[in-house]
Amino acid sequence: MFGIAWGVVSIVLMVAAGEGLRVGQAKQAETLGRDLMIVFHGRTSLQAGGLRAGRVVHWVDSDLPYLQSETPDCQYAIPELEQNTVRSHTAYNAAAFTVTGSTPDFAQIRSLGIAEGRFYDEDDFREARRVAFLGSDARKQLFAGNPAISQLVYLNDIPFTVIGVMSSKKQDSSYDGWDINKVFIPYSVMRRDFPDKPPGTPYTFDQLLVVPRSVERHEACAGQVRRVLGRLHSFDPNDKEACPIWDTIKEAKAFRTMTDGMKYFLGAVGIVTLFLGGLGVMNVMLVAVRERTREIGVRKAMGAPARSILWQFFLEALFVAIISGGVGLLVAFGLCALVDLLPMPDFFAGLLPTWETGILALLVLGTIAILSALYPARRAASIDPIEALRHEAGG
Repeated sequence: MFGIAWGVVSIVLMVAAGEGLRVGQAKQAETLGRDLMIVFHGRTSLQAGGLRAGRVVHWVDSDLPYLQSETPDCQYAIPELEQNTVRSHTAYNAAAFTVTGSTPDFAQIRSLGIAEGRFYDEDDFREARRVAFLGSDARKQLFAGNPAISQLVYLNDIPFTVIGVMSSKKQDSSYDGWDINKVFIPYSVMRRDFPDKPPGTPYTFDQLLVVPRSVERHEACAGQVRRVLGRLHSFDPNDKEACPIWDTIKEAKAFRTMTDGMKYFLGAVGIVTLFLGGLGVMNVMLVAVRERTREIGVRKAMGAPARSILWQFFLEALFVAIISGGVGLLVAFGLCALVDLLPMPDFFAGLLPTWETGILALLVLGTIAILSALYPARRAASIDPIEALRHEAGG
């Protein structure tokens, strides 16, 4: 029956669309960084320790050892220092890019893929080597199709050796510009050659990048960071304006809740459609029972037990429902495969049917098949043979 087949198709397609949206958004969020919290410096809004509200707070290098030793629920807590007024040029071209300095863990934390060469390592960081890792668009503009690895790029006329190029990525969120348009250098070099500008000091940096040891521990990690920084800079740990945190984990959870709600709603619409299809099967079987009343009477008069009549019509209805549902499943998964061959927007991963969706559709289908078959079968089994023999087909 078309109704059952369409109901199954509806369940699979609607839930697959919701899953595709969730997966697509999750992948886009990971272009900024996976399970990332960005801790900005701010201005106090509460009095603390006898100090007035309204003070500007800056993170300093001396905070880092305390953060690394007193935040057991955090896997990483690294600094990031940036300058967006650095002039860049090579033998081929000149441009202005944001220059970013951090530790070697930055590439993993911020999801920087490597297309050529390598990212700076611990030796580069420890020895403060003037090496640079280029964003993909920065490489195009500075080298114009020429080889970049081992070539020199001048940052404010200071020569840096290019050691790597980032693979291109589509980034849908940022706190300081797109990564493809940046130049990345070791934090030790950034601190020496491009220190923070006033009102900062030579020891301040722009933001902390924090990653919890697990998603479940991210609230505890954020609380530990606030308490440590609050003690070091004399502000109330509950003062969120002094220590604003962009929590991408919380955003991801909120978005997943929204997409799950949408997925369940769309699935419920499909289930309702499937139930309506089941009513159609029931009506068809009731008509069949009526049309075959005389046949039933003859069989009963010849000694056929009511149970055999019940099983005959039950299995017929069950067969119709299962065949219809199976066709619906094949059509739904086939449509998903065809649609996934088309180009998709960045935020949508395509129609992604899951085994859970298939099992749910089969369970609902089985329930509806039994319910739609049971009533007509019992109706057929309860027919009085004498009345059945008097019945004229179509009467």
